[in-house]
Amino acid sequence: MTEGVEEPDQDVDLEDDDWGAVIAVVGRQIRLWREAAGMRAVDLAKAIGYSENLVYKVESGTRIPQPEFLDKVDEVLDAGGRLSGMKKDIAEARYPKKVRDLAKLERNAVELGAYDNHNLNGLLQTEEYARALYEMRRPSFTRDQVDRYVAARMSRQDIFERQPLTTLTFVLEEATIKRPLGGRMVARRQLERLLEVGQLRNVEIQVMPTEREDHAGMGGQFQLLMFDDGTAVAHWEGQLSSRLVSDPKEVRIVELRYGIIRAQALSPRESLAFIEKALGET
Repeated sequence: MTEGVEEPDQDVDLEDDDWGAVIAVVGRQIRLWREAAGMRAVDLAKAIGYSENLVYKVESGTRIPQPEFLDKVDEVLDAGGRLSGMKKDIAEARYPKKVRDLAKLERNAVELGAYDNHNLNGLLQTEEYARALYEMRRPSFTRDQVDRYVAARMSRQDIFERQPLTTLTFVLEEATIKRPLGGRMVARRQLERLLEVGQLRNVEIQVMPTEREDHAGMGGQFQLLMFDDGTAVAHWEGQLSSRLVSDPKEVRIVELRYGIIRAQALSPRESLAFIEKALGET
């Protein structure tokens, strides 16, 4: 075995057949280009500065290569962009399957509503805040797992810039505004992000005051996604699992609850004033 960099990256989820097939095709193409160039795996490893073991794993479709790996392989094998051009094809495969599934729903939604009761919604989180959340998980995640989950969460936030604009509404419990997860500076930057996002024309953020005596959201947090064909689905995560609801009768219950929750919360204007005040006190 030759010395070289061993990417801090994840192995392919063998239960994820669709994306496993994509990674296998990428690996096969790299091997074919290497053999056509008359190079052994050990030669390619030396040329690109990675370990021979990693080259074998990528070629066998059991390891997802990072973009830098594909760029170097493309250059060394003189593939003219054919290998580095596969970065887009495998980008989503780097993220956990449940994240990819949720991101796909979010991309297709014309409206998205979310109620959160113990931390801020992932679409609203800064990278620092998201990292703090993953680092406080128990049992603890590895550094690579934290990096992977944070990257996946941040990738979903392109929904704010997508055209046509998606209508986004969020109801946040007062506790999620005032709880300084990650420390004071992380909390300050997170509140600044909320004020920034709350100014977007397609976004409305509302705060649910703790003092409310009547609250329709006691069943827990959830996300509601509506599509241009008139259908809708609800999604929520528990301690150990997540659930996607598409049955129209159950979705209507969630829609009813969300409508009442929004009516019980502060208005968007009042909510931004509340967040601004919390920022001044943080």
